[in-house]
Amino acid sequence: MSHYVIGIDFGTLSGRGVLCDVSDGSPVCSAVYDYPHGVLCETLADTSVRLPANYSLQVPSDYIDVLKHVVPELLSVSGVRAGDIIGIGVDFTSCTVLPVYSDGTPLCEDSRFANRPHSYVKLWKHHSAQQFACKTNYIFNSYDPSILRSYGGKVSSEWIIPKVWEIYAEDKEIYDAADYFIEGGDWIVWRMCGRQVRNSCAAGYKALWNAERGYLPRNILSLLDPGLSDLFDIKMNAPVLSPGTCAGGLTEEFAGWIGLIPGTPVSVAVVDGHAMVAGSGISRPGSMLQIMGTSSNQMIVSDRLIDIPGICGIVKDGMIPGYYGYEAGQAGFGDHYAWFMDNLLPYKYKVEAKNEGSSDFEYLSSLASKLSPGGSGLIALDWWNGNRSILSDSDLSGLILGMTLGTRPEEIFRAIVEATAFGTKTIVDNYEKHGITADRIVAAGGVAEKSPFIMQIFSDILDRKITVPSAPYAAARGAAIFASLAAGKKNGGWDNAEEAISNMTDQAGKTYYPDKENAAIYKKLYALYVRLHDEFGRQGGTGYDVMKEIKKIKNG
Repeated sequence: MSHYVIGIDFGTLSGRGVLCDVSDGSPVCSAVYDYPHGVLCETLADTSVRLPANYSLQVPSDYIDVLKHVVPELLSVSGVRAGDIIGIGVDFTSCTVLPVYSDGTPLCEDSRFANRPHSYVKLWKHHSAQQFACKTNYIFNSYDPSILRSYGGKVSSEWIIPKVWEIYAEDKEIYDAADYFIEGGDWIVWRMCGRQVRNSCAAGYKALWNAERGYLPRNILSLLDPGLSDLFDIKMNAPVLSPGTCAGGLTEEFAGWIGLIPGTPVSVAVVDGHAMVAGSGISRPGSMLQIMGTSSNQMIVSDRLIDIPGICGIVKDGMIPGYYGYEAGQAGFGDHYAWFMDNLLPYKYKVEAKNEGSSDFEYLSSLASKLSPGGSGLIALDWWNGNRSILSDSDLSGLILGMTLGTRPEEIFRAIVEATAFGTKTIVDNYEKHGITADRIVAAGGVAEKSPFIMQIFSDILDRKITVPSAPYAAARGAAIFASLAAGKKNGGWDNAEEAISNMTDQAGKTYYPDKENAAIYKKLYALYVRLHDEFGRQGGTGYDVMKEIKKIKNG
């Protein structure tokens, strides 16, 4: 008898599901559902309420809709019976947080708060809480630098403390009304199985939790504001469990909505990028996962605990049970490329692409691939969405240097691609400088799967071999692997993470090798990138002051 698991990847714009055979992890089929409300950056959903700058909100009911559409489609397309599904797991963008009542109802679904932005989901890339991140960093580091030692010395504006502090400072009625503040992944698991638990992955990387001491104590939080002292022990008070643990079984109501059997095991949630570690076949030290999607992450597991400045976090069991998981990342990645395609691609190029029977992106990539490294005379800083690592400053912005009246669109595009690769290299160099190394690089995500042009540039700039696994849907597949652990061997799943990963992933894939001539040129360009990086990204540089000042003027 065959057994199957379902993994659901809740991304920035949509939810993707994959149905996998437990024996070898092979994806039987997949399905995607776009969020009906998308990302709210200008106005609240179905209202004329304008949103301030740097807001990125979502509507929580969209996540329920994903499950209602994706799971029945997986069953219908595959022909697999509901009774053969032994577990379901979810991964989620993070830190994506929402205020809810004690029964899990989001405050934005209360008519009293429907027109109040702070009652909605704050997506991971909601960056308007930067001032609260800066205050948190200053206060914690002044009081005791060890508080943030495992987080590169800085809290990001994307994390839960700055986002909740923003709510407290700007709409205290919402803060007071909320019984809980909860990660999107934990919320959807709660709705599925009727039990509120917190996943150790998001708690560890985004909320400063660790297994030894739990969350930060009240007296530390009160340093920020006495009114925040109850955040962790009251408004986030729920068991913290590791991904792969069974959170509970599907409720009858939810099982009816999605066509599965009541009681089907639901795995504790996991952050999307961290699910990709397992989904890409990494189960032990020696490999770095380069995630290439809307944003980017660089993940490494190690059996050693080393404090590294400028990274996003170090959490025991945060990625693979038994190891320390190191996370760094870039706040903008595919977003950079999409920005160019949406705003700067000339109409002429669109026509030429159509005449050639290729997509706009393929056509532009073809033009850019004909350029030599350094041939455009351009260099860029990849901070269109701020800098997550190693500067941890969402107030930084992008820059392109070297423009002339002769600059072509493909030259600008290539410079942006090179900038994202240079940004990745600063992270890899930072890891290695502090003693965390990887023998190989594994790349996953939409960009890695779809763009040989971009992958070759990354291999040249990093001067490393890069493998892209052949199986797609790494995040959803990772969630499915954790679902198999939640089910356990007695129910047809797996009991051991390394065993599950080795059996449910395929190490084959496409490998990119660096062109040594290109790598030599990029080494020179990277030295220039680092100079710009430090001049515009670190306090004391004239460029840093200018970058900050123009943003202040823009925001009034």
